[in-house]
Amino acid sequence: MSGVKYVAAPVEPPPSYESTEIVPSKPSGMKAPVGRAPLPLDLPALTSIRDRRVILASASPRRRQLLAQIGLTNVAIIPSTVPEAFPKTLSPFEYVLQTATQKAMTVYSAQINNPDGEPALVIAADTVVISPRGRILEKPRHEADHISMLKELRDSISHKVYTAVVVMAPLSSARDPGYAFESTVEETTVKFSKDVSDELILSYVRTREGADKAGGYGIQGIGAILVDRIEGSFDNVVGLPLRPTLALIEKVLQDDDESIGEFVEGEEE
Repeated sequence: MSGVKYVAAPVEPPPSYESTEIVPSKPSGMKAPVGRAPLPLDLPALTSIRDRRVILASASPRRRQLLAQIGLTNVAIIPSTVPEAFPKTLSPFEYVLQTATQKAMTVYSAQINNPDGEPALVIAADTVVISPRGRILEKPRHEADHISMLKELRDSISHKVYTAVVVMAPLSSARDPGYAFESTVEETTVKFSKDVSDELILSYVRTREGADKAGGYGIQGIGAILVDRIEGSFDNVVGLPLRPTLALIEKVLQDDDESIGEFVEGEEE
């Protein structure tokens, strides 16, 4: 492994949790193999919007990467700027669904009359991790909170991850309310390994990988070392369950086709 340079974990004081920015390092002397990228999925719903304006109402690079996996690579990133202030007393299902709905509605309303043209699709999502005691865990506030959060997840039998996805599309007809709206909430059970030591937790926290993630860990990255097993969708834990998202996209576009049919029938009567 000569030529690979390892960077030591940050020393005290750690970087601020309010301005965490992770810049991936590029090992010197190593070239990534060049391979042919797979062809995009040839599905009618995806093909119909591939060259149109699709908005992801989220700043999450992980969600953008997941959409790229199904062929939606030309996506506009327009996160909602409205504060997420729903009470934590809501059930996890209600909390993530209301938050994702607010994101989608806010961005859709702001972009529907955009000079660049109305969006063909708006996709929004929200993910929360639920502690065994039912507490909603979002992003850690600081290092001590981060360590405490991961220890709580390790010491429990398992915890739940919920992601709500909302997809909106304007209707071609004048049918009220003028848009198609579909949503889903997906659940995954995650179990941390009992072998995870306090030392490993501290070392992971200081990588800062989990500082901007609900629950304080990234299962798709270094955080996988904390996880023993999961029950359910892996990409749901990452932040966007792909199969349900594709189903929502197909449904809102089908709703638009049906609205056009209803409009034409009404004109003929």
